[in-house]
Amino acid sequence: MNDLKRIVLIGPVYPYKGGISHYTGLMYRALSKKYDVTMVSYSFQYPKVLYKKEQRDYSNDAFKINNTQFFIHTASPLNWISSAKRINELKPDLVIIQWWHPYFAPCYQIMTKHIKAKVMFICHNVFPHERFPLDKWLTEKTLKNGDYYIVQSTQDEEDLKTIIPNAKYKRAVHPTYNAFKMQDMSKEAARQLLGIKSDEKILLFFGFVRKYKGLDYLIKAMPEVKKNLSDCRLLVVGDFGDDKDEYLGLIKDGDVSDVIDIYDGYIPDKDVEKFFAACDVVVLPYVSATQSGIVQIAYGFDKPVIATNVGGLPDVVTDGETGLLVSAQDSMAFAKAVIDFYKGDYSTKCAAGIVEQKACFSWERLVEHVEQLYFV
Repeated sequence: MNDLKRIVLIGPVYPYKGGISHYTGLMYRALSKKYDVTMVSYSFQYPKVLYKKEQRDYSNDAFKINNTQFFIHTASPLNWISSAKRINELKPDLVIIQWWHPYFAPCYQIMTKHIKAKVMFICHNVFPHERFPLDKWLTEKTLKNGDYYIVQSTQDEEDLKTIIPNAKYKRAVHPTYNAFKMQDMSKEAARQLLGIKSDEKILLFFGFVRKYKGLDYLIKAMPEVKKNLSDCRLLVVGDFGDDKDEYLGLIKDGDVSDVIDIYDGYIPDKDVEKFFAACDVVVLPYVSATQSGIVQIAYGFDKPVIATNVGGLPDVVTDGETGLLVSAQDSMAFAKAVIDFYKGDYSTKCAAGIVEQKACFSWERLVEHVEQLYFV
């Protein structure tokens, strides 16, 4: 049996923004309880042509990993070889790499060809949400250099098999995020901060606004919600792209500007808690999905979800027990689910189910999957 003592974990981490950065930091902490782990991140992550906004957030260091080594430059071929050399000098038994987009394919292809240790890819998405020509080819060329894989949804499991039929993998549900619960803020306190009345019904759409997340269908559902539920408001909290005016047009056309509040921009980690604490339910009207960190943030705050029955969402949302599942791209169905949620008192009905699910979605369980793959 191979011994496992030293691990190098590669991926974004504080101060880089986003869910995968949070994931990497929490995975590091879980692995570090049992192993000698070195955190390696990027000196340069994305070129501005791909990500025009600020990539770092220094406002809250709750996810900070001390002694992180920032030396991978994802757009410098000479750096890829020198980075692999530096990793080899650490003499790891296992190198774990976060994978979510083919932009990283050239960098990771070269690095993994030169890394001497076993390599495991954590596949947040095997293929990107927004597909483009050559994405499958780039993904296949990169992931074939791995020895083990962890996927986080049945969809990603099937996608992995299409490019690596004999892959050694485990399907591990995305663990629950509880690190955002920093102040243990009550619903009442959070609503006071946001200027929300105690008796209002609050829906929360949270995260980067992208086409595949189906916000347009949710906005189109709100006139029916408004007609059937008094004092029901939707908070849209996240960073819009260049198509914000399209969503504003839908709000105007539906005459729902009075029941939709938009908080545009990246939400610093320290400000996440008040939105989740204030809401009754988190809504995910996604058109497509592999897995979702938003669901796991919701569970971290003991909040149920209303989600579409796509991709990996049914893997983590149990209809009637931790939330409600509805058909995708169907505004009336989503409106009905919101109405049923309140009239059926699903917030109370889902409380026990969420507690049970959280126990299953632990970071310790993810570590067990890593070990099971390595020692097979």
